[in-house]
Amino acid sequence: MAMNKNTVLAWATWIMIFVGLGLIGLGAFRYDDVAGWGFAAVGFGFFCIAWVFNALKGRV
Repeated sequence: MAMNKNTVLAWATWIMIFVGLGLIGLGAFRYDDVAGWGFAAVGFGFFCIAWVFNALKGRV
């Protein structure tokens, strides 16, 4: 399987989405104190970076 730049960006986007969902899930269900807000904020940051990776597909 040949991996070009668009394929790498697509894989990176999906990985970032799954990690972001995991972090938001940790913040929502595992940590009930202030640390949960931090996990959720970092998960939201992962979503933002995944959005940028998705926007870069086809342009790089």
